[in-house]
Order: sequence, then C-alpha cells, then structure tokens
Amino acid sequence: MIDFNGILSGLQMALSLDGILFVFIGVFIGTLIGMMPGLGPISAIAIMIPLTYNMDPTIALVMMAGVYYGAIFGGSSSSILLNAPGVAGAVATSFDGYPMAKRGEAGKALAIAAIASFFGGTVSVVLLMVFAPVLSSVAIVFGPPEYFALMILGLTAIASLSRGSTMKALMSALLGIMTVTIGIDAQTGTTRFTFGNANLLEGIDFLVIALGLFALAEVCALIINRNKTDFDNKTIGSLKLKKKDIKEMSGPMSRQSVLGFILGVLPGAGATIASFIGYTTERKLAKNPEEFGKGSIKGLTAPEAANNAATSGSFVPLLSLGIPGSGTTAVMLGALLVLNVQPGPLLMTENPTLFWGVIMSMYVGNIFLLVLNLPLIPYIAKILAIPRAMLISLVIVFCIIGVYSISFNVFDLYLLLAFGVIGYLMRMFAFPAAPFILAFILGGMMEQSFRQAMTISGNDVSILFTKPIALSLLVVAVLSFFIPLLQSARKRRKENTENHFKA
Repeated sequence: MIDFNGILSGLQMALSLDGILFVFIGVFIGTLIGMMPGLGPISAIAIMIPLTYNMDPTIALVMMAGVYYGAIFGGSSSSILLNAPGVAGAVATSFDGYPMAKRGEAGKALAIAAIASFFGGTVSVVLLMVFAPVLSSVAIVFGPPEYFALMILGLTAIASLSRGSTMKALMSALLGIMTVTIGIDAQTGTTRFTFGNANLLEGIDFLVIALGLFALAEVCALIINRNKTDFDNKTIGSLKLKKKDIKEMSGPMSRQSVLGFILGVLPGAGATIASFIGYTTERKLAKNPEEFGKGSIKGLTAPEAANNAATSGSFVPLLSLGIPGSGTTAVMLGALLVLNVQPGPLLMTENPTLFWGVIMSMYVGNIFLLVLNLPLIPYIAKILAIPRAMLISLVIVFCIIGVYSISFNVFDLYLLLAFGVIGYLMRMFAFPAAPFILAFILGGMMEQSFRQAMTISGNDVSILFTKPIALSLLVVAVLSFFIPLLQSARKRRKENTENHFKA
C-alpha cells in the first residue's frame, strides 16, 4: 500500500531550499565525475563522508544519491565521444553511441542518451514510489541458487553480442572468466594465476580492462590507421530528433526502464549488469539485429534507460534491507551508519522523511540532469572538433589519470597498456570485446553464488533445479542461448540454398 503521508513528507523535504540546493550540488558533481574516465562515484562519495558529519542525514544522503545517479547519467558522454566509458554502467553505451559519433551524429547520440537516461530514471522513481514497500520482500527471495541462475542467463547474452563467429565470442568470454579469477580466492584464501606477483593479489580492476579494451584499443586503431577517414570529427550533427527517432526509442525506453529497475532491486546486480542485459534483450527483440554495434538508436537507448533505472532501484535493498547492491551503495551504507542511521525494514516507518525524501529528491534530480545536460550537448560534442593528434593524447592522459587514481599503482598502468594491445589484436582478428567484459562482470558473482549454493546444500547440485525461480531462469537461459544459434544456422542454410539455385 502506498504511504501517502510518507510521500508528502518526502516531497516537502525534496522541494525545500536545502533539498533543492543539495540535489543540484550532487547531480552536478556526479555529472562531471561521470564524464571523467576512471574517477567514478565511489571515490566522490567516500570523500564526501567526512563533509557530512554535521549535516542532516536526509540532506546528506540526498546529495550522495545525486552524485551516484548523476555519474551514471554523465558517464554516457565519454563513452559516446571517446569510446572511454566514464563509469562501468556506461560501457554498453559505447557499443552504438561511439559509432554514431564516428559518422558525425554525436549531437544526436548525446541527446538520445540524455532523454533515455531521464526517462529511465523517472520511470524507476515512479515504480520505486509505488512498489517500494513490497519489493524489499521480493529481494529477500533471491538466494545464491537464484543469483547463479541469473548470472547464467546474463552470460547467454554472449551469443547476441557476437557480430561474427559465435566461437570467437565464446573464446572472448572464456578469457574474461579466466581474468576475473586472478587474485586471492575469497573463500579459501589461496592465490590464483598471480604468478608470484604481489600486484595481482587483489585481482584486476574492471576499469583497467574497460579502458584498455575500448579506449586504448581505439587509440591504437586511430594511430595505425591514421590515413583513413572513417571518423567524421568535424561534424557534430543536429540535436533534433525526428518523429521516427522518437518512435524507435519509445519501445526500448519503456521496456528497459522496467527491466533495469527490477535488476536494480536485486542486491548485487546494479547498473552495469542492467545495461548489458538491456542491450542484449533489445538486440534479440529487434527485427534487424545486425544494425546493433553500427550506430543503432535502439542499441544506444536500451542501456541508457536500463542503467539509470537500475540506479534508482538499487536504493530498495539499501534502505529497506541494509544490503548494498554495488560498490557505490556499499560506501553509502557506510555513510548512513556514520550518520547514525540504521537502514532496514523499520526505516520506512521510523524515519519516513529520510526514506521518501531520497526517493522524491530523485524526481527533482532527474529534471536537473536533463536541464543541465541538454543545453550543454553542443559544447560537450565539440570535443570531437579537437584535432585527432590532440584528441588521442587527451584520451591517453584521461586513461592514465583514471587508472592511476584508483590504486596509485604504476603496475596498473602496465596492465592498461597490455589490455590496450589485447583489445587492438582482438579487433584485428575479429574477436568481440563485449563478451569479454560481460563475462568479467558476471564471472566473479557467478562463481561466488555457485559456491554459496553448494555450501548451503552440502555440495548437492540439485539445489539449482529444485528452486522454482532458479529453475525457471536456467530454462530461459538455455532457450536464450540456443534459439539465436538455431535461427542463425537456419538463415545461413536458407542463404546457401538460394545461392545454390541461383548458380
């Protein structure tokens, strides 16, 4: 049942002078951080914690929440313009956003991303307002078997992310799973694939891989193919969207806003997984899936709507259960405890102003983000007008600063260079990078969930098939993986038959 009194008290706080001011500060800082590859909202929120000691807990959380969803909103800019994802949740945005920028439609791509982000964020806030009291109980139902099945379902997207050979996509995914196992095993404490190097004990950071495989690989391609003119860096293009574009966006925006919100509610899923699943879902539903990866409007809209919707959804387990769904919400949980706020099932009744104030402030924050970003698009897009040599230098500098600021370890810079070379070689030999990234994201969580499930069941694998939700997800995963392969094989057989008769 909707708590109208709580909503009114939250709305009153969100529309107060302090509420509006700190929402604006949060989303403004978040947008800037999202545009900078490597910084990320975690660092910004961690720095803000000491500054919030004497602040009202509601105002402090509203500001930090603004930084979080503002960073996801702003992360699309560097993904689209430079192929250098500002945050992990914006990786899938680069798959079609960057090709649009390369063909001279950077303004249009940024406008689509801004509108899809606003729509996803707003829809998720509405859903959060209506279903928040119920969704906390749904999140509890998901245990290790269900999470393992969900990760398996996510990995079936590999077949959809392969634009050529499915075998090459599977090999790329296998390499991603192998990479995520590097470091100390959290369950047994043993080291894996570190080769005696202490720098690898904590594993490899996601950002090192993402910036290497995408940004530095693109730099290598631009340098080696500098005489080719496949990049229109002179034309920014119009920001205006035609009725046809809006119509094409409407379906993915609606579907992925809901799907992204649901995935955001599940502890541990988060904006990154939501963006990948949103992208692959739309690719499977599309009549012309071959357009994805070449500058598809649907391919750009889906991850942007999904990741912003998931960001709002992640506040359900954080506030109602005290369970962080991502690294960022984990830091925010620490901030809440520092402010003497105990998140959990009683928070909604004992401190409704804080609970609903955060939710209602997201309405205001999403409006601010749209107002901030749309007028600035012509100026942001002028990054592409920078001479190619200078642009390449800026991308390299951003990547180095972003990676070094995470751990202050020079070894990570060598890893960045290594993954840049690997990314370029993968391009050269037509190995898609997206399955690598997806497997890296899901692999660790899949392994952890499987081990927890085995511990619970006493190493009885049947637990994965006796739980109704887990079994349903596994069945969908099998169908999701094999149906595209069968369709592709049937299409090739049909083309071979037609060519045979023509001959």
